[in-house]
Amino acid sequence: MRKFIYLFCVSLLIIGCNDGDVITVELDFENTFQSCGELVFYKTKTEPAESLSILISNLTIDDIVETRFVDTDSVLVELFTPSRSIALNGTTNRINYRTYSSLPANPFCSDVPASDLNIISDAVGTGDLLITTTLTEDDNDGIPSDLEDINGNGNYDDDDTDDDGVPNYLDDDDDGDNIKTINEGHNYTEGNGLMNAQNTDADFANGDNIPDYLDNDDDGDGTPTRNEQNFSPEDHNPANDITNSAIGPDYLNPAVNDNTPETEYRPHTIRQIFVVLARVTNLAIPQLSQDVLDFGVLEDTSVTTDTRNVKTIFN
Repeated sequence: MRKFIYLFCVSLLIIGCNDGDVITVELDFENTFQSCGELVFYKTKTEPAESLSILISNLTIDDIVETRFVDTDSVLVELFTPSRSIALNGTTNRINYRTYSSLPANPFCSDVPASDLNIISDAVGTGDLLITTTLTEDDNDGIPSDLEDINGNGNYDDDDTDDDGVPNYLDDDDDGDNIKTINEGHNYTEGNGLMNAQNTDADFANGDNIPDYLDNDDDGDGTPTRNEQNFSPEDHNPANDITNSAIGPDYLNPAVNDNTPETEYRPHTIRQIFVVLARVTNLAIPQLSQDVLDFGVLEDTSVTTDTRNVKTIFN
């Protein structure tokens, strides 16, 4: 009889812990997440050992950061789908909250399932997932984009010093002389801006007030910088054409003005920064009371940073 009473009490305890009462659990994770496969967002922590993951079917991370040209005549691109709303139905698309006795080394995205998962609980949830992506592009030339708004009208896209179709903030060679802007001594600093930009021909007879990074004839000798390539025109790089090593490249030497006409621009490299945010509303996970979950920002430089190359028509 005593044994039966003991078992009955134990059964009441078990029923009491599983009767559907909401247990408040603080989802205290970092505000960043990782991604892999087709498609899993996930984040983990060790104290206590927990994970949050979102599985999305028929979608890849490449879809989320996919871009397209603004139009057929433009070098500008835009995100194909900057915002996506996805219903987490608890099956094909779902959110999982897991607890572990100890966090495995690779709980997600491994080709071979981990042998030490040690899962204590695995709660599957539903909700409405919103994924938003923003794209920022620049030429990575060391000059902030707002200082490449030459006409100061707030529209970066209409400033194109060399008229090659690539606006200055995306053009790593602003003056089209085949010397990269970052190598033309713009000397930008946060305190002084471009006040100390190099101007090689400032004191020469045919000099000007144009800094080298915007000047297509840096030494003012009458021969365009891009044409002062007398030794190796095939590489389209005047920097390694040097007659007098004591002075440097011919394009900075006014005593040398041999002219070998250029035929093409060097390719432009444009840096891309993607910011991917995920947020779940109407969240419903058994035994959790949280209704809204800011899943955070994707932290994966292999996805969030990229470059693209642009080859423009020579003029």
